[in-house]
Formats: sequence, C-alpha cells, structure tokens
Amino acid sequence: MIHTSQTAISSKTKSIVFFGTEEFSCLTLAALIENGYTIAAVVTKPDSKQGRGQKITKPHVKLLAEAHGIPVWQPAKLTDITKDVRALDSPAGVLVSYGKIIPQSIIELFTPGIINVHPSLLPHYRGPSPIETAILNGDQETGVSIMQLSAAMDAGPVYAQTSHQLQGDETSEELYKTLGKQGVTLLLEVLPNILTDTIAPQPQDDTQATYCQLIKKADGVIDWTSPARSIERQIRAYQEWPKSRTQLGSIDVIISAAHVVQSAGQSPIVGSLTIDPSVPSLSVQTGSGQLVLDAVKPIGKKEMPIQAFLSGYASQLKSTQ
Repeated sequence: MIHTSQTAISSKTKSIVFFGTEEFSCLTLAALIENGYTIAAVVTKPDSKQGRGQKITKPHVKLLAEAHGIPVWQPAKLTDITKDVRALDSPAGVLVSYGKIIPQSIIELFTPGIINVHPSLLPHYRGPSPIETAILNGDQETGVSIMQLSAAMDAGPVYAQTSHQLQGDETSEELYKTLGKQGVTLLLEVLPNILTDTIAPQPQDDTQATYCQLIKKADGVIDWTSPARSIERQIRAYQEWPKSRTQLGSIDVIISAAHVVQSAGQSPIVGSLTIDPSVPSLSVQTGSGQLVLDAVKPIGKKEMPIQAFLSGYASQLKSTQ
C-alpha cells in the first residue's frame, strides 16, 4: 500500500493527458480528478450520431471533462495532438477504454509513457473485448492489469494486477462496473510510484498471450444449434451491445435474460418452442439442452418479463408450432 508522502504529493503536480471514450473510462477520470491529479487535457473520439434520430452525442468523458473545466481534444487523427502534447511539461498519459490504436510517435511524447487500465489478467485476453470474452468462455477468474502502453496491442509491461473471481451469472454491465472500480483502486495505489519512476513494470510472457476480437453487430444473432449454456453466456455478455437477437414464432425479439435447463424429454427439433401455461414459461430447444427465457424485448417495444410477453404474444408463437 502506498501512503501519503512527498512522492505522492509531487506526483499529483505532474500533468496527465487522459485518453478515454466510454462510460467505463469515466470511473477512472472522475477518481483522478477527485484525488487531486492535474488533468491537462482529455482526448476522446469525435462527437457521433446515435439512436434512431441520429442525434449528435458527446462521449461520456467529454461531458465529465467539460463539467470540470478540463480542455477536450477530439482529433480525427491522433497525430493532430502532437503540438498540443509537446506544449505541456513532460506529461504522462492515462488510457482507459479509448477505442483507438495509439501510434508509437504519440506514445513517445509521454513520460514515463501512457499508462493503460486493461480489464483482464494480461497476457490473457489482449484486445478490445476482454470482459465480454471472459463471460462467453465461462471463465472462473478475470481481473485488471495496470500496464505501460506499447505499439503492439496490449503487449506492454505490467505494473500491477488484481484478480476477480467470477460467479457465472454476471452480465457485461455488472462486470464493467466491478472491474472499473477495481481498476480505479489499483491505479490510485500504484500511480504515484509510476509517475515518479520508482516502480518498474514487468514484461509479459508473450508465449502465454491469448486474444479477444472486436465484437460486431452480427455476433448478437442467436444460433440455436449452439448449446444452451453457450447461448445463455452470450445473452449475458452482449447485454449492452450488440444484444442477443432472434425470432420467436413470427416475432423479432431481443432476449435479455434466460437460464438453462437439462431435460430428458427435450425435443429433437432445434429452435422449437415449448410453452408451459401453468407457470407460465417459454423455453427453446438448443443444440444441447433447453433455454428458458426470463425476459425479452420485442423489437420496438419495452423489455418485459416472459409472463407479460406470453400474455400478449402467445397466439403468434403457437401459430408457428
């Protein structure tokens, strides 16, 4: 544990440029502000059109920075901030869920470099979707790594790590919040020593590296030939985006919660629906086991528990049986 000292105090006077975009980034930025660190600027993606109305929306970290009077840089190309960074007094960088590759020419502008908060136990799950991938794979453990950014994706040396045991029922939203808080705690513990160069990061073992991929919208389409357990994990992993989509009878829906049952009398027809009016409940036959749906969202409607869904749509389901 790092205690308040001259080292800690002096580290807070060093200029930091914060890189981030998503809501996950805001936890760290808010903590740095609250703990008295000098945030010289926030670098984030340009404002973008979102939603059905294609309204121009500011990134979450931009709103937070503006609320605290911190300059916001939104370069189309990261090399556009070169002059701005050079104008600062040997700044450090902190990066959390920025969403763009940082070129080496930009990394080299920072001292002791750019510090990255990555939500996995590196070298496991280098890449853009470590939280979702841990859920998809049914991992029993994940964690957070504080590392020094390098040009190669998530391959830089690691300052510190903390692990987190998974229970097997976490959604991506819940795990983002949990690991976000743990990342903040760990960063605040080691940051003073990083900024004063009194801690050395340790190289990763590249032979143990595993990778996760960028999630695409098409990944959310449910394949009912997959095992029920895999589909249930997909629903939890993709809860926020791209969401898990399918067609039940003649109705296009998003499945937002479900659980697995193993039944000796399961139907041989993958994708077939079973309605139990006594509960009431709705289950789908998968490639292995049955998936009981707990909550769904018909496209264009609000999310509803399965009992409410059956009350309004059961006849459309039965017509396809």
